[in-house]
Amino acid sequence: MAERSGQSCFKSKKTGHGSYSTNNQKGSVRLVRLEGNTVKLPKVGWVTLCLHRPRMKNSTIKTVTISRTPSGKFYISILVEYENQILPIMPKKFLGLDFAMHGLYVASDEDDANYPNFLRKTEKRLAQAQRKLSKRQKGSHNREKQRLRVAVLHEKIANQRRDFLHKKARDLVDKYDAIGIEDISVKAKRKKGGKFSFGKSVAGNGWNMFTNMLEYKLAWQGKQLIKIDKWYPSSQICHVCGYQNNETKDLSIREWDCPKCGSHHNRDKNAAINIREEARRISA
Repeated sequence: MAERSGQSCFKSKKTGHGSYSTNNQKGSVRLVRLEGNTVKLPKVGWVTLCLHRPRMKNSTIKTVTISRTPSGKFYISILVEYENQILPIMPKKFLGLDFAMHGLYVASDEDDANYPNFLRKTEKRLAQAQRKLSKRQKGSHNREKQRLRVAVLHEKIANQRRDFLHKKARDLVDKYDAIGIEDISVKAKRKKGGKFSFGKSVAGNGWNMFTNMLEYKLAWQGKQLIKIDKWYPSSQICHVCGYQNNETKDLSIREWDCPKCGSHHNRDKNAAINIREEARRISA
């Protein structure tokens, strides 16, 4: 680390994730190359960093946000302004994605996501580490060391999830011009009475994070993320003949035969195909 004139001050006392932002006023924040990548921050001075991607040419630094994770790692997010004209393209290749509680999604023209469930694979180790933490005396050095172990486990799970979602989103965006999804609000809730609980599955697969990634990655290339109305009966319509089978409102029915044309359907794959065709109709 190069010369420093101060230390960062995080205001939050309630959470382990602290952050603060500073604006670039009259060049108070500068990104330079000095035996590697360094950044100059007001009141802090020069700090070395591992730059994730090169700064855009002819860009202006607007805001810098420094954050600290519960495991003690520091990250810096640099907001820059630059001119970039993105021309929208006429979509030709469409894809439909149907949300899957345990597998992230089922795709109309791709293999299923088969999300690895990083949280469930690590939850036994996580539970053991948290039990040890609960037995440590508050304010002790051993408690702080155990707290750090728990934080590192949580951070690893989050990083694995984020890496998986980024790679899946990038792969789909590069292949297709428009992607259709249902405009649903997925929340980690326990059903009344405690009979059904999807909270861990919803929190574990990161569907909302994935759709946000899809949206901005598509926009960068002039492509579209098309959201289908949540009341569209994608799982009830036969994608071959268009017959609507109301019996499939029962979620326990995972496969069915169309009474009109006799086509056999997997519930989720059929829904993904219908979402794709509805996205095609909307964009026309």
